[in-house]
Amino acid sequence: MVDVQPGASGVTMTPPPRRQKLPGSLVFTIGVLGVVFVLAMTSYLTGEPALTSSSTMKNTVSLGLPILLCGLGGIWAERSGMINIGLEGMMILGTWGAAFGGYHWGPWMAVVSGMVFGALGGALHAVATVTFGVNHIVSGVAINLLGAGVTKYLTTLIFQPLSDNPRESPPIQQFDTFSVSGLGDWLAGLEKDQRVIISDVAGLVRGLVTGVSPLLIIGILLVVATYVVLWRTRFGLRLRSCGENPVAAESLGVNVYLYKYLAVIASGALAGIAGAALVLGSGVPIYQEGQTANRGFIGLAAMIFGNWRPGGTLAGSALFGYADGLRLSATPEAVHALLYSAVIVVGLLVIWQLYRRKWTTAMLAAVGAVAVYALYYFTDELPQEFLPYAPHIITLVVLALAAQRLRPPAADGVPYRRGEGD
Repeated sequence: MVDVQPGASGVTMTPPPRRQKLPGSLVFTIGVLGVVFVLAMTSYLTGEPALTSSSTMKNTVSLGLPILLCGLGGIWAERSGMINIGLEGMMILGTWGAAFGGYHWGPWMAVVSGMVFGALGGALHAVATVTFGVNHIVSGVAINLLGAGVTKYLTTLIFQPLSDNPRESPPIQQFDTFSVSGLGDWLAGLEKDQRVIISDVAGLVRGLVTGVSPLLIIGILLVVATYVVLWRTRFGLRLRSCGENPVAAESLGVNVYLYKYLAVIASGALAGIAGAALVLGSGVPIYQEGQTANRGFIGLAAMIFGNWRPGGTLAGSALFGYADGLRLSATPEAVHALLYSAVIVVGLLVIWQLYRRKWTTAMLAAVGAVAVYALYYFTDELPQEFLPYAPHIITLVVLALAAQRLRPPAADGVPYRRGEGD
């Protein structure tokens, strides 16, 4: 409602008060608690404890970490106005580099080597797009093809004599893991008790505090570092200004080309670390052809789901990693139980839309909830052929639902040439 008040020269319009936004940390906390509640209720109502088991959480961490690191790489590139769908190819380069460095010098050099190989892919993308003005999508596709081709050639040339296999490297040394002393055993007891909510939380937390790899610590630190550098420093402000309005940034003395180069190279380096995490986090630490399995693209999806911000990207990576981790650690019946989780989520959406008096949306959501519940009720398990593609399908569904609230950088993917605004 707009108030009209008399003024010196007629009337003045008083705008309606703006709706106060909740702090991002509070929204994130509420979201985490909500997810835990939905999974706990699903586990209790369906009798599938694997949904919140510690083994599922461990798989979520190991499979979600490469997605998270790729998503962070996407944030760095796209916040500077550079679309980087070449993250998949840079991640492939990182997996090969990690295997090479890890085989010769150990796990820490595997991370460094993976980062260097990924950064080289990022530098090539920057030269093509920033310097020569190649379309970002075309260059990204070329990087993906080049990454797969170069690693195939190098594997045949260097790794085949060592492993007797033209498609994989010899095993490399993994990081030593550590656990929080005493806490893991206590949580294991609570998990075995199978108490509603308590055992579910215990299982999820136990998966986070036992068998922890240094790579997980690195990933968390990189999330924090990305937020601090891009949103709390002058460097980050200038970099993000290149993604919003590069012409205005140039007029204020910002070297737009330099910032775009740094952002895309950093993006490639993060994708390379993601490749290293994939190699070191696998059951048998080796490089294998096709090892990334399109996780670079899922990392981009996690970035978009997170609205080009680190916290949201972390949440999206956890979601997609959970879908993949559950497939590995649970039975098909447990994956089938996720349909029940979808019913609970859509049911809560119906209540929320009724509260907001969005009658049409509430009705459509209710119809969707009934359809999903019917699918759950009349089937015992999902087809085996469906399970490998569960993360990709969840990616598409989540992006479709979240599309209306997303806001990419204004100049993301827009060609820029120095002096074009004069």
